[in-house]
Amino acid sequence: MNDFFSKIKKHYEKHLPFVMYSKPNSASVFGLLQQNDALYKISNYKEKGFVFASFDEKQLVLIPEQESVIITTEQDEFSFEAVEIEDISFDESAKTQYKDLVSKGIEAIKKEEFKKVVLSRSEKVDLAEFDFITTFQHLTQLYPTTFSYCFFHPQIGFWMGATPEQLLKANGNVFETTALAGTQKANLETEILWQQKEKDEQQYVTDFIVKRLREVAASVNVTEPYSLRAGSIWHIKTDISGVLKDNSTLEEVIDTLHPTPAVCGLPKKKAKAFIIENENYDRTFYTGFLGELNSSFAGSDISSDLFVNLRSMQIQDRKAILYMGCGITKESIPEHEWEESVNKSMTMKRVLNSK
Repeated sequence: MNDFFSKIKKHYEKHLPFVMYSKPNSASVFGLLQQNDALYKISNYKEKGFVFASFDEKQLVLIPEQESVIITTEQDEFSFEAVEIEDISFDESAKTQYKDLVSKGIEAIKKEEFKKVVLSRSEKVDLAEFDFITTFQHLTQLYPTTFSYCFFHPQIGFWMGATPEQLLKANGNVFETTALAGTQKANLETEILWQQKEKDEQQYVTDFIVKRLREVAASVNVTEPYSLRAGSIWHIKTDISGVLKDNSTLEEVIDTLHPTPAVCGLPKKKAKAFIIENENYDRTFYTGFLGELNSSFAGSDISSDLFVNLRSMQIQDRKAILYMGCGITKESIPEHEWEESVNKSMTMKRVLNSK
């Protein structure tokens, strides 16, 4: 085993906090090994280190740069076989429950309570054997265009994921973010055709983000939407960038963007209230955000590089708890949204079933 991964494994065996991660389209892997088991929190986003934040922002965990040993390695290319799974063993009651939740969301949209809501579910998978190092390597190999990570804190738990969505990249007062929406399973066709429902959903997300950013930014630039592949799933993506006003803080920008319409809905407050009231489980860190905060170890400049915690799972007592959500609009069909959530669960199942 490479020296980097040996150090991570020994650190975990001591039950000490750590994170390892790989950025999109990069072979570099970074690790922050916290040298004590204290639980550090974010208070004003001026801290330095790696942030791991919950969906409701009530838990803003920090692995501080100054309390950690920072290690890095380059990933070797290796081949493995990802087992294609036909998921026929799902729980019928889970399907009924999720379709009922989606139907409730569609009714609320028709009553004009909100335009869009993102509704999610969790699913438990038994783990006969589990090696987090191998699983992490499989994540980075299978999903090279995503932010892949493995996070552990004894007071928080063990999380892994491969997310395609950037929340914010900020370097001084220059920032970048993305609007991501629409989901389609990849097939053999080279041309991706999007339905009006998905194009509308993407436009809602883009318009919302741009409108909110204009409150804190001196200028905002927006690209045309384009298709982005993340593993076996396609999304519609728009890149948004600009320059912040001199008096804008990182905290204000994060508050402006999180939770994004891609994980919550529009308008944000009403959609969030509906989610908390109706999903019947606590998302905790799923659809929260994570990444480098005011750090310089991954580059020459001090910058923040934050991602939305999608396509993630929590490892707990020989089980993996998978999380997946779908954007619901008035055109949504409950059966189709269930199928989409099953496709999304494959992202992690494919990694857990790799040989």
